[in-house]
Amino acid sequence: MRNAINVEVHRSGSESSQSLLRRFSKRMQSAGVLQRVRSIRYKTRLESPLKRKQSALKLLLKWAERERLAKLGKLPSTKKRR
Repeated sequence: MRNAINVEVHRSGSESSQSLLRRFSKRMQSAGVLQRVRSIRYKTRLESPLKRKQSALKLLLKWAERERLAKLGKLPSTKKRR
């Protein structure tokens, strides 16, 4: 993992394990460790410019075909959604 940040918490005196864990969680959250790890874990690749262009052209063709059918009066009847 690049640029790893180590979060360290020391137990003070008679501190309970629950409060130590709570303090550790707060420190992790403020350091942004989990946020960075999750962003890396669930990262999706960007679509290539060619793929974006092809999908846009396909959409334009669909719209043109629908418009042509509408002008000819051959559009299939659609049910209204509730």
